[in-house]
Amino acid sequence: MKKLSRGILLSIEGIDGSGKSTLLANMARAFNAAELPVVLTHEPGNTPLGKTLRTLLQERTVPVTAKAEFLLFATDRAQHFQELIIPALQDNKLILSDRMADSSLVYQGYGRGLPLDMISSVNSWAMEGIQPDLTIYVRIPPAVAYERFKQRKKLTVFEQEKETFFTKLVTGFDTIFAQRTNVIHLDGQRPPDELTNQAVSTITEWLITHKILT
Repeated sequence: MKKLSRGILLSIEGIDGSGKSTLLANMARAFNAAELPVVLTHEPGNTPLGKTLRTLLQERTVPVTAKAEFLLFATDRAQHFQELIIPALQDNKLILSDRMADSSLVYQGYGRGLPLDMISSVNSWAMEGIQPDLTIYVRIPPAVAYERFKQRKKLTVFEQEKETFFTKLVTGFDTIFAQRTNVIHLDGQRPPDELTNQAVSTITEWLITHKILT
């Protein structure tokens, strides 16, 4: 098995329907085949507490305000980091996470209108000041996401939002990632295999260039 000189945290972001979950699974298979120590995870819901929060957030059996929505995500994130992310980083693993703090900035910030500075502050506290080493942004237009939603039997609360909401989200992701140098931008309308190859090759090159992969 190949080794990493330190743990690496990689997040994948994008609106619902962007194909990021499929990409993440494909990436995990590719890195496992390359004998890299991979941890595949997601937010919300990859801890026992998170599973309960995920059901509450996505199915909404009770009303949830915008502030409460964000704080529930932050609760999941705090548990996620303490229970899974930090131990995996200490074990020098390559962590692939479907969503992380940037989703809250976009969904609850740009989407729901909550203050971005407050979201950033709470996120940093929940994550113990740890930030992803790399972020993959899978970008698709809202109209494409809506076409993909039509193929799903059951939609989450977010997938039931109007297209104007998703337009705000795309604007949010485009804005926060515009000046960052650690973001890999992918066109979510490209074939899955092409996206996987592009992501895996870029990440592998980054690991080698930074002398992390040995």
